[in-house]
Amino acid sequence: MNTLHCLDDVLQALQLTEHRRSVCQLENFPIKIPLSYLSLMEKGKPRDPLLLQVLPSNAELRPAGIGFSRDPVGDLAAVRVPGVLHKYQGRVLLLVTGACAIHCRYCFRRHFPYRQHTHPHQLRQAIDYIKQDHSIEEVILSGGDPLSLSNEKLFDLGERLEAIAHVQRLRIHSRTLVVVPQRLDQPLRNWLSHRPKPYTLVLHINHPREISPMFQQAIHPLRHLTLLNQAVLLAGVNDDSKVLAELSRACHNAGILPYYLNLLDKTEGTEHFEVSAEKARAIMQCLRASLPGYLVPRLVREEVGAGAKTVVM
Repeated sequence: MNTLHCLDDVLQALQLTEHRRSVCQLENFPIKIPLSYLSLMEKGKPRDPLLLQVLPSNAELRPAGIGFSRDPVGDLAAVRVPGVLHKYQGRVLLLVTGACAIHCRYCFRRHFPYRQHTHPHQLRQAIDYIKQDHSIEEVILSGGDPLSLSNEKLFDLGERLEAIAHVQRLRIHSRTLVVVPQRLDQPLRNWLSHRPKPYTLVLHINHPREISPMFQQAIHPLRHLTLLNQAVLLAGVNDDSKVLAELSRACHNAGILPYYLNLLDKTEGTEHFEVSAEKARAIMQCLRASLPGYLVPRLVREEVGAGAKTVVM
């Protein structure tokens, strides 16, 4: 996988070396941008909405504002055994890796202690927890990004979960296919196409330009699956009703149903991405006026202790 890890290489590739002072390097959350995603950005444009999502900013170094923390959605309190988050009735989230194909600067798990929860030897304990709780109908593979795993490890994990009788559905949350469409190789396509239990693939697309021709070609063979999109409302990136309407249309053309539009999870270092709930509601009103209902995602936020996502509008 061809990926840039050096800030100066990114700035040089995008003809933005004169903007070096406005960006920073963070050792605990370094820059990571696949070349396939970089190729979608406009050169010489420091406010490119794709670049803003992945370029470290000096704004990340500001002291945390009110309500911002290192664990904004209560993940740590929801850990039942290492790697298993059990927040909601009937479903659990399984952290299968801390790795991602790309480092998004607004990531709500950028401070999560993955090393304590994703050791391979802990996976047996996690699966045993799922086996023992017969109320669990659905397992959500998350991380990090599940598609950062090799095919061998992903297939083995999926098949072990499928073998649990009371697990009726599996869900994969991934941004990898958006930023590295080549990840969807033929063995992965074949495997996803021949599962004995229903799989849902939840993608993470924030801007219509992320739905590239290469991505559309890659995802087309998976239209028989349930394909959903979860976007995050981000200042300077997609906080515009026209951009979001275009995103919904582009998703639908690719066979993906708009699902959630998430208000920012208030993670330390991400405050510059926040869009107010008031502005978000105004954007949603415009979307409802310009799109058919099935293309309007639900505006939601995650609140610590709540039994489900909180629907804002």
